[in-house]
Amino acid sequence: MLKDIRRKILKNGYRLQLKLFVAPFLIGSIALILLPAVATFMYAFLKYNGVDPPQFVGLQNFKRLVDSDYVRISLFNSGIFLLLAVPVRLLAALGLALLMQGRGRLFGLYRAAIYLPTIIPEVAYALVWLWIFNPVSGPLNIVLSQMGFGAPAWLADPDLARIAIVIMLSFQIGEGFIVLLAGLKNIPRAYFESARVDGASSIQAFFKITLPMLLPWILVLVFRDLIVSLQSTFTPSFVMTYGGPFYATTFAPLLLYEVAFDFFDYGLAAALLVVIFLSMAIMALSILNVIQSKDRNDV
Repeated sequence: MLKDIRRKILKNGYRLQLKLFVAPFLIGSIALILLPAVATFMYAFLKYNGVDPPQFVGLQNFKRLVDSDYVRISLFNSGIFLLLAVPVRLLAALGLALLMQGRGRLFGLYRAAIYLPTIIPEVAYALVWLWIFNPVSGPLNIVLSQMGFGAPAWLADPDLARIAIVIMLSFQIGEGFIVLLAGLKNIPRAYFESARVDGASSIQAFFKITLPMLLPWILVLVFRDLIVSLQSTFTPSFVMTYGGPFYATTFAPLLLYEVAFDFFDYGLAAALLVVIFLSMAIMALSILNVIQSKDRNDV
């Protein structure tokens, strides 16, 4: 009897410890994520400038978004950026992960070098690339000029400015590189040995073994990069171009900042954030459906 009581007390004490460990995370999630999300959704239906009392305007803020040329430009720029940046970042991470599978001290050094740009502070990273893209004294244009390609005005040309942002963010792939490297390590070597015995080439082994086995990891990274890449546009567009030239780098996060903190139109900014969130949610659900359908097919 006493053993049962003691076992019950220990079990309840263990459950209490688990709840105490989880409590800070739950409190932080509610205070920093859930409550701001609910407040943002409420502000989307209000007219509020931070000074005057808020006024309920219904769907007027969303109508203003539809009628705004700046919003359409920012969403177009964001879509073009995602179409360019996500595949480039994913292919770069996959290619480097395939090359860095080996063991040894040099491989560890190379992996650290690949991950290093990811942990550099965003403002410092943007300032470094602002110097690199300098049309006169930047090292990139100096090298291109010596090779006979001319000296493009990277951040002054509307067409090249978006590409410049894609190029600089394509070096911050450390997290995706680590994830894909872990995925490659989890593929049993016996599969490749069997394919080699059957006479399969390296290219055939990649498309028949490596790529299918990595597909769930790749889809997760696509979902992550759709969100992270768009968020990452704020600092370079703010520090390097401030949306120029001719609004070519006015991405949705920068426009959101301008509407909220330059024009103090918090209701319109909240409506824009709701639209961005819903767009990301639709893309995320689409990717999850692809993953689930693949799992069903595998079964």
